[in-house]
Amino acid sequence: MTWLFSHPANHTEVTMRSTRIYHPTRRRRAVARILAAAAILASLTGCMLFARPPKGLDLSRTRASEGGLYRATIRPQGDSIPQGRLHSWTLHLETAAGAPVDSAAVAVDGGMPQHGHGLPTKPQLARSFGNGDHLVEGMKFNMGGWWVVKFRVSSAAGNDSLTFNLQL
Repeated sequence: MTWLFSHPANHTEVTMRSTRIYHPTRRRRAVARILAAAAILASLTGCMLFARPPKGLDLSRTRASEGGLYRATIRPQGDSIPQGRLHSWTLHLETAAGAPVDSAAVAVDGGMPQHGHGLPTKPQLARSFGNGDHLVEGMKFNMGGWWVVKFRVSSAAGNDSLTFNLQL
């Protein structure tokens, strides 16, 4: 590197050498620290994959919404939940008083809490059959384990959500 320093009488060029010295031992230590941190993170994540779902997990297919505005029942096509293929559900939705809810905006979401990922698809309400029954298309669970499916409902009765636990 060449630096130009200013003196009152003239300009003088000064050449400086880098004082940085290559230390292979420091580099090996840094790489070892990074690999150790990655191994610890991988082992902690792996432990979550083999953890059991919480005890007393409610696996019922009928439940009240979190705010108590709705009651819903999920009915998978064929009554069993297949693994690894697209299928449809019927969502029966009614108010807390038991009146069917035919006109509602419903968002569907979910995933595997222990794995930290969502559903592999984006399920949607396809249509209403009447009497509170709605067709949910695009359901898919690509592996066994504990899954959570959440419905966010918005209708004249209000906004609320329902969460269903599944064990495949």
